[in-house]
Amino acid sequence: MSTTTRFVTFSKDGAERYGAVVGDGVVDLSSRHASEFPTLREVIAAGALARLSDAAAKATPDVALSDVVLRPPIPAPEKIICIGVNYPDRNEEYKDGQAAPKYPSMFIRVPRSFTGHGAPLVRPLASPQLDYEGELVLVIGKPGRHISEADAMNHIAGVTLCNEGTVRDWVRHAKFNVTQGKNFDSSGSLGPWLVPFTGEAQIADIRLTTKVNGELRQDDRTSRMIFGFRYLIHYISTFTTLVAGDVIVTGTPTGAGARFDPPRYLTPGDVVEVEAETIGVLRNGVVDEQP
Repeated sequence: MSTTTRFVTFSKDGAERYGAVVGDGVVDLSSRHASEFPTLREVIAAGALARLSDAAAKATPDVALSDVVLRPPIPAPEKIICIGVNYPDRNEEYKDGQAAPKYPSMFIRVPRSFTGHGAPLVRPLASPQLDYEGELVLVIGKPGRHISEADAMNHIAGVTLCNEGTVRDWVRHAKFNVTQGKNFDSSGSLGPWLVPFTGEAQIADIRLTTKVNGELRQDDRTSRMIFGFRYLIHYISTFTTLVAGDVIVTGTPTGAGARFDPPRYLTPGDVVEVEAETIGVLRNGVVDEQP
């Protein structure tokens, strides 16, 4: 399988499809394989990414990449699990005098809270405090429960990026939970594509950045995470069975808008770019929700 294969879920003429980016075009794999694999989630579950990558490499693109609407790569994942406070400087931002936590903080997001690459993030009517959080994402390929750290890498199918958009004042509406502020419709994004996992070196120490209107706001390396990829898969699988297509959003570096004085929240017209070596750039504009 080519290490440069990029799998996408996209909309064209009102229909959602999947394919592989080849040059400036997309090979529509769903038109060739939908009877066997209705979506990329079934491709992953069958361990067929390599097979379809080889098929795409021999095909001519069916449509220009610029003529499709990219969607989050995995449609309707069973679980989207997000990790909070997973970089050292991020923990220090809280100024609570506490050392790095013993266990990872986490919460669940729903698929409708994410849009795809190129689509706008929506600042909700309920609040002007829409913030950005650039993160690297693991997509599970091999199901498992009580997965050991030694075996964890064998359960990853691919990687992608996330802008884990957060409505800040709504994460403080209740005493203990952040669910509301993390799940406004189209407040975050996933993509632009799924890059097949080729081994630990692909993600172990890569630069992760977020820019707003070209200004660098977040900049760190995955090797500095408090809880590494192996541990996250092990820990999560202790309490829930991970299945193919599950999404693990692994945490954001320091530099989100809420941490500036005064805060620098997103406003309509802004452009946010999350970038990671070996993966690409996830780019989104910002618009206001329409009543």
